[in-house]
Amino acid sequence: MKHRGSYQAVLLIAFGGPDSMDDVRPFLANVLRGRPAPPERVESVVHHYELIGGRSPLNELTFRQAQGLETALRIDGPPLPVYVGMRNWTPYLSDTLKRMAADGVRRAVGVILSPQQNDAGWGRYMRDVAAARDEVGASAPEIDFAGDWHAHPLFVEAIGDLTRSAFEQVPAERRSHAALVFTAHSIPVSMAGESPYVAQIQEVAEKVATQVGHARWSIAFQSRSGNPRDPWLEPDICDVVRKLSADGVRDVVVVPIGFVCDHVEVLYDLDIEAKQIANGLGLSFVRASTVNDHPKFVAMLADIVRQRIARGPER
Repeated sequence: MKHRGSYQAVLLIAFGGPDSMDDVRPFLANVLRGRPAPPERVESVVHHYELIGGRSPLNELTFRQAQGLETALRIDGPPLPVYVGMRNWTPYLSDTLKRMAADGVRRAVGVILSPQQNDAGWGRYMRDVAAARDEVGASAPEIDFAGDWHAHPLFVEAIGDLTRSAFEQVPAERRSHAALVFTAHSIPVSMAGESPYVAQIQEVAEKVATQVGHARWSIAFQSRSGNPRDPWLEPDICDVVRKLSADGVRDVVVVPIGFVCDHVEVLYDLDIEAKQIANGLGLSFVRASTVNDHPKFVAMLADIVRQRIARGPER
């Protein structure tokens, strides 16, 4: 491979997801990594995958993001190959790092595909990359991580475009009265208190609401797991839906700002569970798409890669 400055590649780092129903239980075992989980909880999640078609689109969408990023870098520079490594499914981080090493990559920019920062997100991703590098050994590429991008203007613009598209599904005469609810993954309150997670969610929600010009908005959390006795971030989206209905709201537009592509926690937790609750209460429920491979999000990825390259290698 021809050497291109200090960096020879980009590594997109994502959660991973099962490609078929046969993959679901092994995938969940990877996610749990030996942590105890009630069998009924595991079977419930297996059923969620059945209801969304037996697979997660996360892997396919992540590779589309990678392809878009590689094209953007080829057009406007620097022309670098883009690899994908997953924490919990193929291609596993260690396998991708081995392939990168075989291709002659010695140093790469790592991009964590999680918008907001907390230990369960960025912290764990960084530790998993370090563990994968240890597994590969001396030939493993150095990975320098791109910086925080939770409120990058292009990310905000991409969400704004998708939010406006969602509002177009609400009858024109009712749009100004519709409730706009931004969602992100709930995490334990103790973890949230040690990170900028909640402040970052608040910041991007405010920016998107301002961009689309909608005054009535709020934040909800979703997809809570773990010990039910432990306090997690609230309010839950399902409780918010019930309260909106009780308040006489007729339409709700839900915008998942804590995720960068559609997967089970969007396709089941929002599109099926929350929507069923809303519809059962006579509330119209519209969910904005995640950014997926929206051109502005891809352009943002290219921008944060270039910013990291401009800072130079870490010593």
